[in-house]
Amino acid sequence: MIKKIFPILALSIFSAMLGIGIIAPLLPLYAENLGASGIWIGIIFGAFSISRAAFVPLFGRLSDRSGRKIFLSIGLLSYSVISLGYIWANSVEQLTLIRLIHGAAAGMILPIAQAYVGDLSPAGEEGKWMGYFNAAFFTGFGFGPLMGGILTEHLGMTAAFSAMGGLNLLAFLLVLLWLPEIEPSKIAQDHHASLLKPLTSSVVRGLFSFRLAFSMGRGIFVTFLPIFAMVYVGLGPTHIGILLAVTILLMSILQAFTGNIADKLNRRMLVILGSLINVIFLALIPFGHSFWQLLALCAVGGIGGAISMPAASALNVEEGRKFGMGSTLGIFTMAFSIGMAAGPILSGFAADFINIDSVFYLGAGAGVIGTSLLIFYFTRG
Repeated sequence: MIKKIFPILALSIFSAMLGIGIIAPLLPLYAENLGASGIWIGIIFGAFSISRAAFVPLFGRLSDRSGRKIFLSIGLLSYSVISLGYIWANSVEQLTLIRLIHGAAAGMILPIAQAYVGDLSPAGEEGKWMGYFNAAFFTGFGFGPLMGGILTEHLGMTAAFSAMGGLNLLAFLLVLLWLPEIEPSKIAQDHHASLLKPLTSSVVRGLFSFRLAFSMGRGIFVTFLPIFAMVYVGLGPTHIGILLAVTILLMSILQAFTGNIADKLNRRMLVILGSLINVIFLALIPFGHSFWQLLALCAVGGIGGAISMPAASALNVEEGRKFGMGSTLGIFTMAFSIGMAAGPILSGFAADFINIDSVFYLGAGAGVIGTSLLIFYFTRG
């Protein structure tokens, strides 16, 4: 059954993430044009993840009980409508409000789409199918910055935001018309379980620590690399879009292969290895003084993510069969959301009160702590 459903799900997620990725290189610059300081830029980026973190465990649990399709459809339609808000926003406060609403809608998309795949993945092939899913997800998000940079440079930011809305509307229609609902028998039905019950597992705790630290680093990277590259290296929107796209696309393309590797090798060791590579990638960004140096570092970051993410996702699917797929993957996404919120906000303070280099060292330091906790919990579970 997964072979029939997966192409529809992958295409819809690709389209949605292509739309979201379009604004990745634009948002810091857009916020600066509205008068945002480094702290406010961090808050604007973090607002999305704060609201997503608040809602994702609830939506994941509800999807275990009531089905996946309804939540995924509502989330994608909301994404499309919210895109218009970016065009309307003309102050830092309004942009922050739009990000908060956008994040709440996001709680109905990523974890529930992952749960679809997790529910249907055959035992022993979790890495393969989650790798394919991550490839579709990150390929869309990776092409987005490149597309956004080109659209902005030639047609302006309004065109980029409009493109985001149209692509998310297409994703909504794909899900509404062609994605079947999962049979209720495949969904966990324990109505009395806590939303956070998956965290009783040491493996889930380790993966939570990894995902939180990893996303902190990536949140810092996406938020402040455009400013670092433009102000200190002298790059334009198209080159910045290429840098972000290379990191994400390399990570996505490789996951089609590393997902199969995660089914054959020690998944825990792969997560640890990828996490360590991510630390090195972030720590070296301040030493990138040209487009080509930054491009090489972005490639290293993409490889680190490709090694760790399919293995981590596969381990989560295994735990999801014990605690409910939506709930467990919701916890994983909650860690992602907390990290994506905390990273930009904390690094905004670092950028304003120390310097731009310190934000990347902050991300690397978070990676060291996250990897240490990952190893600690893996040895207990």
